[in-house]
Amino acid sequence: MPIDEKDFIKLNYTGKVKSTGDVFDTTYEEVADEAGIKNENKDYKPMVLAVGSSQLIPKLHEEIKNLEVGDKATVEIPAEDAFGKRDPSLIQLIPMKEFKKQGIKPFVGMPISAQGTPGIVRTIDGGRVRVDFNHELAGKDIEYELEIVETIEDDAEKIRGLLEVYYGNPNLDLEKTEIIIDGEVAKIILDKLAGFEQRTVQEVTLSKFRVSREIYENMEEIKKVQFIDEFEEPEPEEEDVDTEEVPEKLADDE
Repeated sequence: MPIDEKDFIKLNYTGKVKSTGDVFDTTYEEVADEAGIKNENKDYKPMVLAVGSSQLIPKLHEEIKNLEVGDKATVEIPAEDAFGKRDPSLIQLIPMKEFKKQGIKPFVGMPISAQGTPGIVRTIDGGRVRVDFNHELAGKDIEYELEIVETIEDDAEKIRGLLEVYYGNPNLDLEKTEIIIDGEVAKIILDKLAGFEQRTVQEVTLSKFRVSREIYENMEEIKKVQFIDEFEEPEPEEEDVDTEEVPEKLADDE
């Protein structure tokens, strides 16, 4: 049965630069290791995908809808349909003094961020630093090797998949995250470790909004999402019992 819009699937993939064959992303640990891009903090396994969502570039979703569970395919995507063409206006010359003000010593290949936009230092010439704010894959034709592993029917598993993609807390244990579907309401009780956040309140709120938005847009039966913090009173500790023997009462002297 072909994959439909808003179906939830488990997808394996490997993304490569078409001209060089360089791997830039994959769900296979051995492929990442061989390509030298393995991230020790990443859990390599099939990703949960809501077909048609913003998780992947649109061209991939179009191709996925032509596949069925168990199918494998290689999809070629031109630069303009992938990460866009290179934009010369996104290459900026920044005076070296701006870096010195912040105590930064730039070097070629150094990643930087300006107003939330990631970039990379391309050249350093005298008192000027050339920074490229284009996506690293901009202007490159790419290809994806895809495998449709299975479809997901269980609503709680769908939501756990969206949490994994959009919530952004590596401490979150999805197995200990409780999902309750009550009519049109999805109640999410996060694992207690999720409370040990290194992010700001605004960042956590944005993550919750992203998860909620994906649920609304891809699970039509859900109209409300609730994130619930639960705290239980700990069990009272047992009082220490003095185990020393109590000496018997001495008999009265006759």
